[in-house]
Amino acid sequence: MDTTQLLKGVLDLAVLAVLDGADGYGYDVVRRLRAGGLEDVGDASVYGTLRRLYSAGHLTSYVVPSVEGPHRKYYGLNASGRAQLETSTKTWSGFADTMAALLAGQVAA
Repeated sequence: MDTTQLLKGVLDLAVLAVLDGADGYGYDVVRRLRAGGLEDVGDASVYGTLRRLYSAGHLTSYVVPSVEGPHRKYYGLNASGRAQLETSTKTWSGFADTMAALLAGQVAA
Protein backbone atom coordinates (compact mmCIF):
# COMPACT_ATOMS: atom_id res chain seq x y z
CA MET A 1 0.00 0.00 0.00
CA ASP A 2 1.26 3.48 -0.87
CA THR A 3 1.55 5.30 2.45
CA THR A 4 1.97 8.75 0.88
CA GLN A 5 -1.79 9.22 0.53
CA LEU A 6 -2.38 8.03 4.09
CA LEU A 7 0.32 10.39 5.34
CA LYS A 8 -1.27 13.37 3.57
CA GLY A 9 -4.51 12.68 5.42
CA VAL A 10 -2.94 12.56 8.87
CA LEU A 11 0.03 14.93 8.65
CA ASP A 12 -1.77 17.80 10.39
CA LEU A 13 -2.64 15.49 13.29
CA ALA A 14 0.89 14.07 13.43
CA VAL A 15 2.46 17.55 13.52
CA LEU A 16 0.06 18.71 16.23
CA ALA A 17 0.86 15.59 18.26
CA VAL A 18 4.61 16.15 17.96
CA LEU A 19 4.28 19.79 19.00
CA ASP A 20 2.08 18.85 21.94
CA GLY A 21 5.15 17.32 23.56
CA ALA A 22 7.43 20.31 23.00
CA ASP A 23 7.80 23.30 20.71
CA GLY A 24 10.01 22.73 17.69
CA TYR A 25 11.48 24.29 14.56
CA GLY A 26 10.82 22.89 11.10
CA TYR A 27 13.57 20.32 10.75
CA ASP A 28 13.20 19.30 14.40
CA VAL A 29 9.55 18.45 13.71
CA VAL A 30 10.59 16.44 10.63
CA ARG A 31 13.19 14.56 12.67
CA ARG A 32 10.71 13.79 15.46
CA LEU A 33 8.09 12.53 13.00
CA ARG A 34 10.64 10.26 11.35
CA ALA A 35 11.85 9.01 14.74
CA GLY A 36 8.22 8.28 15.60
CA GLY A 37 7.85 5.97 12.60
CA LEU A 38 6.88 8.27 9.73
CA GLU A 39 10.14 7.72 7.86
CA ASP A 40 8.69 8.76 4.49
CA VAL A 41 7.54 12.22 5.58
CA GLY A 42 8.97 14.93 3.33
CA ASP A 43 10.60 18.11 4.56
CA ALA A 44 8.51 20.30 2.25
CA SER A 45 5.27 18.65 3.38
CA VAL A 46 6.05 19.35 7.03
CA TYR A 47 7.09 22.96 6.40
CA GLY A 48 3.88 23.51 4.42
CA THR A 49 1.83 21.93 7.18
CA LEU A 50 3.46 24.15 9.81
CA ARG A 51 2.67 27.26 7.74
CA ARG A 52 -0.92 26.12 7.16
CA LEU A 53 -1.52 25.31 10.85
CA TYR A 54 -0.01 28.65 11.84
CA SER A 55 -2.20 30.52 9.33
CA ALA A 56 -5.25 28.67 10.66
CA GLY A 57 -4.47 30.01 14.13
CA HIS A 58 -3.50 26.67 15.72
CA LEU A 59 0.16 27.48 16.35
CA THR A 60 2.25 30.21 17.89
CA SER A 61 5.71 31.01 16.57
CA TYR A 62 8.84 32.71 17.80
CA VAL A 63 12.39 33.10 16.55
CA VAL A 64 15.42 31.83 18.46
CA PRO A 65 18.90 33.07 17.45
CA SER A 66 21.41 30.40 16.49
CA VAL A 67 25.19 30.73 16.71
CA GLU A 68 25.61 27.92 14.17
CA GLY A 69 23.59 29.43 11.33
CA PRO A 70 20.35 31.24 10.61
CA HIS A 71 17.82 31.95 13.32
CA ARG A 72 15.27 29.18 13.88
CA LYS A 73 11.54 29.73 13.83
CA TYR A 74 9.93 27.62 16.55
CA TYR A 75 6.29 26.57 16.58
CA GLY A 76 4.13 25.60 19.52
CA LEU A 77 0.51 24.73 20.19
CA ASN A 78 -1.86 27.38 21.46
CA ALA A 79 -5.37 26.82 22.84
CA SER A 80 -6.83 26.48 19.35
CA GLY A 81 -4.15 23.95 18.42
CA ARG A 82 -4.82 21.88 21.51
CA ALA A 83 -8.56 21.90 20.74
CA GLN A 84 -7.83 20.87 17.14
CA LEU A 85 -5.54 18.10 18.39
CA GLU A 86 -8.27 16.79 20.70
CA THR A 87 -10.93 16.88 17.97
CA SER A 88 -8.66 15.29 15.37
CA THR A 89 -7.53 12.60 17.81
CA LYS A 90 -11.16 11.58 18.42
CA THR A 91 -11.84 11.53 14.67
CA TRP A 92 -8.71 9.46 14.00
CA SER A 93 -9.50 7.00 16.81
CA GLY A 94 -13.02 6.44 15.48
CA PHE A 95 -11.73 5.96 11.94
CA ALA A 96 -8.98 3.58 13.07
CA ASP A 97 -11.51 1.52 15.07
CA THR A 98 -13.79 1.31 12.03
CA MET A 99 -10.94 0.19 9.78
CA ALA A 100 -9.79 -2.38 12.34
CA ALA A 101 -13.32 -3.84 12.47
CA LEU A 102 -13.55 -3.96 8.67
CA LEU A 103 -10.16 -5.63 8.36
CA ALA A 104 -11.13 -8.16 11.02
CA GLY A 105 -14.21 -9.06 8.99
CA GLN A 106 -16.65 -7.60 11.46
CA VAL A 107 -18.94 -6.06 8.86
CA ALA A 108 -22.64 -5.90 9.62
CA ALA A 109 -24.64 -7.74 6.97
